[in-house]
Amino acid sequence: MTRIVLFENIHPSAKEVFVAAGFNDVVTHASALSPDELNDALRGASLVGIRSRTHLDAALLADAPDLRAVGCFCIGTNQVDLDAAMLRGVPVFNAPFSNTRSVAELVLGEAILLLRRIPEKNARVHQGYWDKTAEGAFEARGKTLGIIGYGNIGSQVGTLAEAAGMRVLFHDIEAKLPLGNVRASAALKRLLGQSDVVTLHVPGGKATKNIMDAVTIAAMKPGAILINASRGSVVDIDALHAALLSGHLSGAALDVFPVEPKSVNEPLVSPLIGMQNVILTPHIGGSTQESQENIGREVAEKLVRYILSGTTKGAVNFPEIPYQEVAGTGRILHVHRNLPGAMGTLSNLMAEHGLNIVSQQLQTRGQIGYVISDVEGNVNDTVMSALRTHPITVRCDLV
Repeated sequence: MTRIVLFENIHPSAKEVFVAAGFNDVVTHASALSPDELNDALRGASLVGIRSRTHLDAALLADAPDLRAVGCFCIGTNQVDLDAAMLRGVPVFNAPFSNTRSVAELVLGEAILLLRRIPEKNARVHQGYWDKTAEGAFEARGKTLGIIGYGNIGSQVGTLAEAAGMRVLFHDIEAKLPLGNVRASAALKRLLGQSDVVTLHVPGGKATKNIMDAVTIAAMKPGAILINASRGSVVDIDALHAALLSGHLSGAALDVFPVEPKSVNEPLVSPLIGMQNVILTPHIGGSTQESQENIGREVAEKLVRYILSGTTKGAVNFPEIPYQEVAGTGRILHVHRNLPGAMGTLSNLMAEHGLNIVSQQLQTRGQIGYVISDVEGNVNDTVMSALRTHPITVRCDLV
């Protein structure tokens, strides 16, 4: 029996996918749970779906022996101990594409609002002032947008910005094919000095921590705008605050923060609170009905394909094997330690139990190997027990 547990109010489209595939044991939770509650909720779960607030560390994963796969119904996966999951034979899937448009639209919208000084004008009207001055207000057309990180979202931002008449530059550590008239900038400092608006679309981690610090912010064009809808760790908030106070930057928009509130009733703590030239949003870049529905379907479909066929295409921490039609009378999914002779050991075990391998797909990643074997013969409990208890085996399941 496949038991599925979903946390953090994942869109109903996910459950629809599971039920349509014949998985009716789906438990949903409206929010993240405390570690003790989470441990209890994971008991007996085959598939788990989470968003950004549920953290699955090595200890929790070790206490969930029935867990076969994790779905992160978002882009980020740093809330899961990916190595610990891999070493337990648990692939982790995410949704790298489904909220791309939503984030891109938010970024472009914020750029236009800040160029026009709308946050400040809006606040003054609410306070009783009718300030019609055009001082400091600019069109987006003809301005330069600098994109740091030209991946799925960054490239979409560039496409939308070009449609609004902006000139677009990007900087990325990898060579990327520019779309439209977008131009690559090999030097980050050059991009910063030329851009009227700089937007960040990089992953989290040590390599990107505080890439926008006092030095890089000082390299930005005077009067420029900084937007961060990527990860909270990539901007030094104190340095940004100082640049805004000094007037070196004319505005900023942040959707992510180094430390974010854990509940709706917990306030954000930031020196940027109260600044009229700063837009602060509660990590809602992908929070549209369209994106959440798409994410629900995308991740649920990956989990279903894995359970039904063993395909791991799109897994972020696991050897990737694409979909292939089942051949033979049974399909065995075997995760093993990546050691010399592993495949020979597996083949010999199957042969000893009268199984004939008719198709096999193997991929390795780091310390593990993953092989899908389609076999002819009787794959009974005795066979599965022999495979599961062999010292080379990390995990073994039957489709």
